[in-house]
Amino acid sequence: MDNPLEENVEENAPAAQTPALNPDHVPVGTALDWPIVDTDGTLLFAAGNILASPDERNFLFAHFHPQRGDLLDTATQPLPQPGTQADPATPLTLKDMHLEIGALIGVRPQLGSGAPMHPCRIIGFAPNHALFVTPPLHDGRMLPLGLGENIELVAIASHAVFRFVCTVEAICRSPFDYVVLSKPGVIRRLRERKSIRVRTHLAVRFGIGESGQSYEGLGLAKGISALGMSLAASWTLGAVGDRLRLAFRLKSKDLDTEIETTAVIRNVHIGKGPGEPSIHGLELDQLDATQQMAMKVFVFDRQDDVVYWSNGLK
Repeated sequence: MDNPLEENVEENAPAAQTPALNPDHVPVGTALDWPIVDTDGTLLFAAGNILASPDERNFLFAHFHPQRGDLLDTATQPLPQPGTQADPATPLTLKDMHLEIGALIGVRPQLGSGAPMHPCRIIGFAPNHALFVTPPLHDGRMLPLGLGENIELVAIASHAVFRFVCTVEAICRSPFDYVVLSKPGVIRRLRERKSIRVRTHLAVRFGIGESGQSYEGLGLAKGISALGMSLAASWTLGAVGDRLRLAFRLKSKDLDTEIETTAVIRNVHIGKGPGEPSIHGLELDQLDATQQMAMKVFVFDRQDDVVYWSNGLK
């Protein structure tokens, strides 16, 4: 005998929920019943957070791909692998720098330590650790180099910036112009410079003030350095000198790190019209050693997006 009640239940069963959200799904002015995440699992708003205005909701959907965190399947997300760090007492080698074909380097004569760096790129490695590089240019012409001359190099690698000395072993014109450099001498790891910034698209949760347990809003980091960021938000978060709490996730080839820290607003550019975000220049001032390394890896892993090389490194 057929059971009409069972048939009615099957016909009226709710459709399977999907994690993807649209603006109509996200309330304004009331607490969220579930977390909102981006497609890679990055937390954008925690459950219980409140979107303060329609502008904030518009900002969310303009810059990210919001998903319901309670429905997003994270089972296949790769777990972060612990990074390995070299023993500081062990001399660094070419392998330790993690340089790749195409890596950007700066060159200058060793005797002229005050001279600017001239950019070139690595195009190959020899079995004996000699380097093949494109000719460094000065005013559009090949920088004059002499056989046997020692030159100083600075390399922006995936994990850090390094300085070392090589000897010019050959200057070749065929089948194209290139320079052969000796195996690097003593390699020194340099601290990053504040002026090195990379373009990025990074979700950043923020809270107003230095203390607090929750975050009031969501911003977008469009540029980041090892010590700060340019943060866009749907409203102005404060004045120069005010402090914020920040939470964001850094992902690179070798690292996946959640950062929670504080920042000082160093400059503010207020949006000129309705719906135009305000841009905040932030200095991160409470990073521990692990967070500092994560910031360096993130920045230098994106060396092709470095937005400066003007006048060379000094």
